[in-house]
Amino acid sequence: MRITVAHNRTKAAAIESVERSFNEMFQEAAGLPVRLAVKQKSWQGSTLSFQLTAKMGLFSTPIKGTVEVTDRDLIVDADLGLLNRLLPEKTIQEVIGGRIKGLLN
Repeated sequence: MRITVAHNRTKAAAIESVERSFNEMFQEAAGLPVRLAVKQKSWQGSTLSFQLTAKMGLFSTPIKGTVEVTDRDLIVDADLGLLNRLLPEKTIQEVIGGRIKGLLN
């Protein structure tokens, strides 16, 4: 899954926003019947690598990916694992993309 969200901040300010609000961005994925828990995150330059666990009832699956911050965009690339079979990717993109936009404002 890939989500690209434009921003109008400096690259440094966008990185700071992602760092500050990463947990909120994914843990409070309102609109999805899934709870996401952050397992790991680390920065390498302007790219954040992360690992999450998605829980839906008794079902659990790992999610891993990156958030790349460019001068104009935030680009989220994520492997949704088995979650992609339970929920439409478009729905996940809309919910997470909306959360990112809200946190950048």
